[in-house]
Amino acid sequence: MSDPAPMADDSSTPGPNSGHPTTFSLRTSAADLGQRLDAYLATQLGGVSRSRIRRAIDQGLVLLDGQQCKPSFRLEGEHQIAGELPAAAEGPQPQAIDLSVLYEDEHLAVIDKPAGMVVHPAKGHWEGTLASALVHRFGQLSTTGGAARPGIVHRLDRDTSGAIVVAKTDEIHAALAGQFHDRTVEKEYLAIVAGRLDRDRDRVSQPIGPHPSSREKMALRADHPDSRAAETFYEVRERFPGFALVAAHPKTGRTHQIRLHLAHVGAPVLCDRLYGGRARITVGELRKITQRKRLAAELPDDALLLERQALHARQLSVTHPVTGKRLTVTAPLPADMRALLSVLRQTADAG
Repeated sequence: MSDPAPMADDSSTPGPNSGHPTTFSLRTSAADLGQRLDAYLATQLGGVSRSRIRRAIDQGLVLLDGQQCKPSFRLEGEHQIAGELPAAAEGPQPQAIDLSVLYEDEHLAVIDKPAGMVVHPAKGHWEGTLASALVHRFGQLSTTGGAARPGIVHRLDRDTSGAIVVAKTDEIHAALAGQFHDRTVEKEYLAIVAGRLDRDRDRVSQPIGPHPSSREKMALRADHPDSRAAETFYEVRERFPGFALVAAHPKTGRTHQIRLHLAHVGAPVLCDRLYGGRARITVGELRKITQRKRLAAELPDDALLLERQALHARQLSVTHPVTGKRLTVTAPLPADMRALLSVLRQTADAG
């Protein structure tokens, strides 16, 4: 049997949730065979998130039998593990950032997150986050996600706009998280995609796992032990020469799921720098792709139309944990995507 709790190197070592580094020493046994190293440590170091553990392993602060290793290493029986966890991140500092609140009561809120805003503090993004804005706006929020993620039940990519639900108490957080886990949350995204979809609607079922060479990306991988099933239903709402407006309904919630699945069917989200091949589009480029020389005639070729992925979380539907009623909240399409659609809709008339 493995040790029931981590053994500290000395009795003065602070606990895992303190604001100080945590050192530990553990010995595994045959009963732990096959477990991922990061998952094993998360079980043993109660209250420490796997992301914090992974960072420590990646930084070489965790040694397995005296050697550095990867978070995904599968335990082979008896090992000696020793390491140090960097100090836990402090909570985000409150910042007076304007928020568009789509719904609020004493239990939860739904926010219309703007494109370009990071949800919670991370390396390179310590200020201007949604978390900082939430702390300033609401004060009391759930702590279930840890100090760096007050109220955060789920997340949206930095350049994805739209509806995100926030919990004000740990009880509400647990109830909402359970709905995401059980896949009873209904989500609709709108995406402007590049390319031509040969079907008006379809279901994409492709597992998603870590990218083999880029830590920034995910990949469709059926052969990786950490891949997880992912399913997205999509339907075309409008078609344009070389583009389309698509509604996507993800059944699962994997990282980059919609972006990967739409790219897989040959219609990547427009201006998706990771999976779409471009990070921005100008009027001139749009004229060339659509072969409409007079498109948006009032604008010069170098006029910028979009410089973030054209993906918006339009609608979110949950069961309210207190009232038991279905709560459906809609986030209006942001100005940049509306402007782009306005230009695309001219393609029927522009020669």
